[in-house]
Amino acid sequence: MTIATSRRGDSRISAVFLGIVAVAAVSGWAVWTDFAAAPGVAVFLFVTAAWIVSLCLHEYAHARTALHSGDISIGAKGYLTLNPLKYTHALLSIVLPVLFVIMGGIGLPGGAVFIERGRIRGRWRHSLISAAGPLTNVLFAIVCTAPFWLHALDGVPDTFRYALGFLALLQVTAAILNFLPIPGLDGYGVLEPWLSYKIKRQVEPFAPFGLIAVFAILWIPEVNQYFFDAVDALLRALGVTDWDTYWGRQFYQFWKGTPEIPTFTQS
Repeated sequence: MTIATSRRGDSRISAVFLGIVAVAAVSGWAVWTDFAAAPGVAVFLFVTAAWIVSLCLHEYAHARTALHSGDISIGAKGYLTLNPLKYTHALLSIVLPVLFVIMGGIGLPGGAVFIERGRIRGRWRHSLISAAGPLTNVLFAIVCTAPFWLHALDGVPDTFRYALGFLALLQVTAAILNFLPIPGLDGYGVLEPWLSYKIKRQVEPFAPFGLIAVFAILWIPEVNQYFFDAVDALLRALGVTDWDTYWGRQFYQFWKGTPEIPTFTQS
């Protein structure tokens, strides 16, 4: 078994990741109990920490799938520890996605871990490795929206509900954008093994600019409107209203001024 070559320490969960989880848990408790004097700050810490946790799990899914597919170098790189500082592109994988959330409230995907593709045989395995990351965002979105579509929000504080709705919006946008068949994104990685050698060589020079291109295109007002209309429609189908995501964003961007807590919730 190839997995036997991976040492136990290579997959031990890092203290950095556990610290981020702790921040998410404590700030989530502060939002739930209205313990914080500034609820916007608590929402910001909760959503940001939970978002980073999802980014770590996204990259972990890529790495774990690659390990089981034949790349036994994954463990030595530290990817299985869930430590964001171990990623080959920590700037793309963590820093930029967090900045995009702070700037515009959008879950823009980050860069992937470095995988030695030459060790992996079979096109389906290559596609599955690329799909594993955004599928993690899909799973995270299902978890975040479950209280909404299960109608299990009775007794849940409004501020926590809004924070959860905004976090769901980030996961849905990340999943959609990641699955776009654009060079440099996971969606293209799913498709690439099935393309001819000639096409792959023609597309290869554009791969480093795929993420930048997506960000630039989303700045076009018409495209941005169409994209978020589609996202809102999907969220509404999952029980998350525009009201939830709007107030979640308002609380998250607390530096724009602490909003007054609404006295009612739209159904």
